[in-house]
Amino acid sequence: MKRAARIAGIVIVLLVAIAIAIPFLIDANQFRPTLESRLTAALGREVKLGDLKVSLLSGGVSASDLSIADDPAFSSAPFLHAQSLNVGVEMLPLILSRKLNVTAITINQPQISLVETPAGMFNFSNIGGNPRATAAPVVQSPAQPAQRPDLSIELLKISDGRITMQKTGSRSKPLVLDKLNIEVKNFASAAQFPFSLDAALPGAGSIKLDGTAGPIDAGQAADTPFNAKLNVTHLDLIASGLVDPATGIAGIASVDGAVTSATGVIGITGKINAGQLVLAKGGAPAKRPVEIDLDLSDNLAMQSGVIRKMTIHLGSAAPNLAGTYNLATEPATVNLKLTGSRMPLTELATFLPPLNISLPAGSSIDQGTADLNLSSEGPLDRLVTDGTVDAENARLANYDFASKLQVLHELTAIKAQPHTTFQTFRAHLKNTPEGTLLDNLQLVVTSIGTITGAGTISPSHALNLSMRANLGGGALASLTGNGSIPFIIQGTVENPSIIPDVKGLVNDRLRSLTGGKAPTDAGSLLKGLFGGKKK
Repeated sequence: MKRAARIAGIVIVLLVAIAIAIPFLIDANQFRPTLESRLTAALGREVKLGDLKVSLLSGGVSASDLSIADDPAFSSAPFLHAQSLNVGVEMLPLILSRKLNVTAITINQPQISLVETPAGMFNFSNIGGNPRATAAPVVQSPAQPAQRPDLSIELLKISDGRITMQKTGSRSKPLVLDKLNIEVKNFASAAQFPFSLDAALPGAGSIKLDGTAGPIDAGQAADTPFNAKLNVTHLDLIASGLVDPATGIAGIASVDGAVTSATGVIGITGKINAGQLVLAKGGAPAKRPVEIDLDLSDNLAMQSGVIRKMTIHLGSAAPNLAGTYNLATEPATVNLKLTGSRMPLTELATFLPPLNISLPAGSSIDQGTADLNLSSEGPLDRLVTDGTVDAENARLANYDFASKLQVLHELTAIKAQPHTTFQTFRAHLKNTPEGTLLDNLQLVVTSIGTITGAGTISPSHALNLSMRANLGGGALASLTGNGSIPFIIQGTVENPSIIPDVKGLVNDRLRSLTGGKAPTDAGSLLKGLFGGKKK
């Protein structure tokens, strides 16, 4: 036993001695031209390595520095610059015959710059293709073929990296993925291989991808097919730079779904959970999250996409958004259609503040259903929304519309009520950055009757509506001539001011006195009737 222990100790000492001696016996830098040549040929970009060292304990060769050239059409600065590179090699061939068989590559703390042009071209698109004429010539050994080699590695890793993604000429801040880790197993540029990716997003968010990719498209790396599960948490739309603050859109989103890519078209399906959403300038963050079923496709080269389905779950209300978008412009432009039928107004009402839509102070919507048919088109910061809104049995709690019409209250038997119920509410609206235009406004109010009108609401919620209450015959008909009273709504949405339209009342009465002829100037006509010269 003692002899066996003595022999084991000697072996261990010898192994340690060999491990210490190998870096001195083998000059790893003699392999640097071979490594640089192979990597340059495989990537189609000039690759430079720093000082190389052999380590038996780590089972490979390490480089103190790594740089990969950018596409000269984009920049003369490196596309990738890393603090160090570890190359796993088969040690026996390296020791016995000085043969370098690479089994694994780990790139430590790389800084990667991804750039997209306004035309949709990426600076990584030709990685894996033939080197450009401006790149350094590839040194070929007699055993190395002249064509681009099929790079094959058992394990390829990026550890603790940082990717900066930006668009040339864009005013938006770059999207940064920090603490980036990528692991690729059984990598072969001409075959499919498994991969995983995780990174930190600005604002305490994260992104994870887990799937398969390949084979690498040698002419257009962005077109390389892949299929992966996608998980995104706490994506801050503003902090990440994905949304221009000028649009007024903000929020925090999480995604759980799948992403696929084929020939440069990316498909995304899954569920989005969006909180603190703001969808219009001046809007307030939503108080509860929104769940969205998403199905879209994005064309990288065209910088545009199609939203096939975006079902927005607001409680039991589920309007659907579909259409197209174009990211080639700044800000992005959209052409979308929002539809929904028989949706509970109580659910929709919780989403009014993010759209910068208010109700009279102290009031709330506590019943009713609505149909929406709206189209939105244009740049996100100057979006134009046009369409119709129809509601039934909508009740505005704690707001008495009838008591606000003092003239009606005095001239008719209308009684004040604590709430206002709209049997029907129909309107055509057009919303622009300058405000909202309402026309063909038709209301049937239980406590009043039929009300029609049109007008505008400013971005600051100022009202300017010309309305008419149609109350039928009786004494009112003998007073106005047509059984209706015109009135004006001014003030603000939060504190509306409802006053009778005196000029409209006079014109109505004069029409009845003149056989239906519309006077062009009520004041002149009154003067002619009661104080002017008679022919």
